[in-house]
Amino acid sequence: MEENQNKTEHPGYSGIVDHRRIEDQSRTVGKIALALSKAQSEIMGATKGSVNPFFKSGYADLFTVIESCREILAKNQIAFVQGNRFKDGVFLCVTKLIHSSGEWLSSEIALPMPKGANAQAIGSLNTYGRRYGLASMAGVAQKDDDGNQASSSNNPQRVNEGGK
Repeated sequence: MEENQNKTEHPGYSGIVDHRRIEDQSRTVGKIALALSKAQSEIMGATKGSVNPFFKSGYADLFTVIESCREILAKNQIAFVQGNRFKDGVFLCVTKLIHSSGEWLSSEIALPMPKGANAQAIGSLNTYGRRYGLASMAGVAQKDDDGNQASSSNNPQRVNEGGK
C-alpha cells in the first residue's frame, strides 16, 4: 500500500490528516501470549498501600503495580513502555507490552482533561492512566493487606453443591 493512500488534505487545515487505524497488536501474538500467560501465572497482585483521602479508600500506587510485575515480565522476556498523547481534548495514556520476539500488545486509556488543567493535574492523569493501563495489560489485581481477607466473616467457605 502506498504511503499517501491513507492521507488526505482536510479543509481548513493546512497539514495532512493520517486516517490509518491505530493498531493494538503485532501481526502475530503467539509468542507474547505464551510468555504473558506464564508471567500472569506468577503475578500475585499489588497490595493496596496508599489511601485516597477524598474517597477514603485504599489503592495500589503506580510504584506498587510496577514492582508487582516488572521482574516477572522481564523473566518472561516482556518489556513494557508507557507514554501519552492528547487527542481532541482527551489525555491518552498508552501502555505497550513488547516481547523479545518483536511481538507486542498495546492499549490506551482515554482520560478527559479537566477545565483549566495545570501541570500537576496532567501529571495525576498520567499516573492514574499508567497505573490502570499496566495493571490491566499485565493482569495485576489489587489485593487487601489488612487481614480482613483471612477473617472467616469476610471470607466465606466454598460449598460443594454436588454433595460430593
